[in-house]
Amino acid sequence: MLVLEYKVVAKKIQYQAIEDAIRTTQFIRNKAIRYWMDAPKEKNVNKAVLSAYSKVLRDEFKFVKDLNSMACQAATERAWSAIYRFYGNCKKKVAGKKGFPRFQKDNRSVEYKNTGWKLHPTKRRITITDKKGIGELKLLGKWDIHTYDVKLVKRVRLVRRADGYYCQFAVKVDNSQPLEPTGNQVGLDVGLEYFYSDSNGNHVENPRFLRKAEKNIKRSQRRIYKHKKGSNRRRKSRKVYAQKHLRVSRQRTEFAKRLALTLVRSSDLVAYEDLNVKNMVKNHCLAKSINDAAWYQFREWIEYFSDKYGRQYIAVAPHYTSQNCSSCGAKVKKSLSTRTHKCSCGCELQRDVNAAINILVKALGPRDDVSRKGMPSKTATGGQPESNARGVATSTLLGESLVEQVATLNRESSCL
Repeated sequence: MLVLEYKVVAKKIQYQAIEDAIRTTQFIRNKAIRYWMDAPKEKNVNKAVLSAYSKVLRDEFKFVKDLNSMACQAATERAWSAIYRFYGNCKKKVAGKKGFPRFQKDNRSVEYKNTGWKLHPTKRRITITDKKGIGELKLLGKWDIHTYDVKLVKRVRLVRRADGYYCQFAVKVDNSQPLEPTGNQVGLDVGLEYFYSDSNGNHVENPRFLRKAEKNIKRSQRRIYKHKKGSNRRRKSRKVYAQKHLRVSRQRTEFAKRLALTLVRSSDLVAYEDLNVKNMVKNHCLAKSINDAAWYQFREWIEYFSDKYGRQYIAVAPHYTSQNCSSCGAKVKKSLSTRTHKCSCGCELQRDVNAAINILVKALGPRDDVSRKGMPSKTATGGQPESNARGVATSTLLGESLVEQVATLNRESSCL
């Protein structure tokens, strides 16, 4: 599935209509959650029941009926996605909170399926045909959606961001492009001193996008509270503050995407640590730096590009990768402040490089030591293909033979 994104240009009244559709989607989702909560235990509330409940809401509320019927169903699918995830966590006995479905307060998108929209013959404009009054929207972007048949467009989503509104097209196409083998294998150790160090001794500097923009962000945040609540100046200040955070998020995504693409193209196998970032950020001394590094996002892009280009990726357990010697295997205990690995066998390496070598060795070792994912192979490093990429952003990747944009599946809808 490929997601193509365009910037939306419209009149003020059309933006207000889009906002109305977004609020209606949030209302339907929350009502579906409430319906599930209040249902008696003997009643099995599933995806089909919630989909039928959207018709009840359409008959009861006129503003819900004004929204396209399939958009209403897509809203109940979001509710079922949260419920299904909660059931799954309970069944797996996940430690801690199980993610009980919550009522949404900040929905930012409305999603249409096969109806409720119509593309202009030039495919540079789209008309939303329900009764919300959105009408015809102009689309700005470098992607030429006319290269795809309209029948391949499975979803259309209108998204609000800090810098405006966007229209996304979920196109059902196979964009895999297998590459010739390179004979290279690489192990990666992510960190805070360097973004990552590989088993070949190379380092990539940590960009620290949030840290660099933090002073400017805090200044814009202080300006919000200088203005009276509900005033236009306060609203504008909040918009500026949100735009600065959005810029940092886009920088982080583009950085991770470019690095992952370079690694996957140059290596047949990429091995990395299977880190539990959710638990790591509980350390309040390092939480901001860990979130700023966005290790998990980097991992997801590696997996996405590996599936696209027919490469292998392996997540290994991170235990003792920094402590064990990559030369003789002896355990050399060291604190986080010790940045050089020195072993009695004479091996002396930068700490992260030693860990990266150990990660690659574990990836090439017995099957029960690693969590293997990637393309099927006859070697011991084989596995089954799986794509965990997600998100809603798209951007142009430089270095492609053609101008190429990639995007990922948004898990708001289980049908994508």
